[in-house]
Amino acid sequence: MRPYLLKEANWKDLQHVRYEMAVLPWGATEAHNFHMPYGTDVYEADAIGAESGRKAWEQGAKVVILPTIPFGVNTGQADIYLDMNIFPSTQLIILKDILETLNRQEINKFLILNSHGGNNFQPMLRELGLQFPEMMLFTCNWFQALDKSQYFEESGDHADEMETALIQYLHPELVLPLNEAGDGAEKKSVIRGVREKWAWSERKWSQVTADTGIGNPKKATPEKGKRYFDDVTDKVADLILDICSARPGELYR
Repeated sequence: MRPYLLKEANWKDLQHVRYEMAVLPWGATEAHNFHMPYGTDVYEADAIGAESGRKAWEQGAKVVILPTIPFGVNTGQADIYLDMNIFPSTQLIILKDILETLNRQEINKFLILNSHGGNNFQPMLRELGLQFPEMMLFTCNWFQALDKSQYFEESGDHADEMETALIQYLHPELVLPLNEAGDGAEKKSVIRGVREKWAWSERKWSQVTADTGIGNPKKATPEKGKRYFDDVTDKVADLILDICSARPGELYR
């Protein structure tokens, strides 16, 4: 049993362990091109949360990794079969309940480890920060922690080379041969401001991509996935350590 994973802890162990920080991995359940499992974001969140927690724990962080939430915001994919959606308003309710529990038990440092691009927790943490002023609330997108171009040849943001390589490394039994994958071609918005990324409109997934992927996965390898996994979990572990060492009222200098 790993003492930093709540799902593996037991009541006997927790008689003697006290944490100062909780990490909540948050994924999604959705199609990932033809070759990847619907649970890709969940598998990534599970693995990155566990390994980052291990690295931080072994360096002295009193951190607990909570079980991954498997459903995210998928409003742009409403017509994709069994893409599971929960609304941001539902996420806010879930977060409030979790923070109430942590705050009551004096775990006052909290990080959302986000594994899905459709999730946006910043507005929620702004609101919840006023309701729990004694807590230190953070969110991060692990998939933005590193320069992907240093690891992968093809760009993309969904079932792309990066995600494919990660799952090839973490769960090779769940990835079909890459000759069965689509090429992840993406249609661009006719609105120039959206194309230039200073304006935004939600992508209608079935109109943007024929295979539900965005980014060509064909050059992915498990070796690339391992290298990226090792480095991104180092980066997330450093974040956990930084938060654990921070003191309320001394966050800026």
